Amino acid sequence: MDPEDRLTVGEVMHRTGVSASALRFYEAKGLITAERNGGNQRLYPRHMLRRISLILVAKRLGIHLTSVAEIFATLPADSAPTQEEWQRVSRAWKGELEGRRRYIENLEHQLTSCIGCGCLSMKSCALMNPEDGLGRRGQGPVRLEEASRC
Repeated sequence: MDPEDRLTVGEVMHRTGVSASALRFYEAKGLITAERNGGNQRLYPRHMLRRISLILVAKRLGIHLTSVAEIFATLPADSAPTQEEWQRVSRAWKGELEGRRRYIENLEHQLTSCIGCGCLSMKSCALMNPEDGLGRRGQGPVRLEEASRC
């Protein structure tokens, strides 16, 4: 396998498990690139397999495609990224995932007490949110949103 090989849509689909429509979508979003041969058939550089795999991993982790696009904008489009570039990508996403983990842990903690929704339906709301003071600070789960910004 030569890194300069070009793969057809079918070959990329077989290798990645991604549908043709998803490949076109990723291409339209600028996440991957393809060339056209004389018959107007899409041909993908072999290193696009790595980008597609990273997109799939990001999806599993709940990382938005906008974040993927931002990261991909810092990587070479015409060649496979270096090990250092991949490490930089993983460090960036690690920080995002750590923030998400803290948010979920805070949500778990808040769900065992009052989440500050202003509902006044729990007995503790009268103590935790007297006279619906949280309602004046915003809509929704105010305490949770405030904690996530910290």
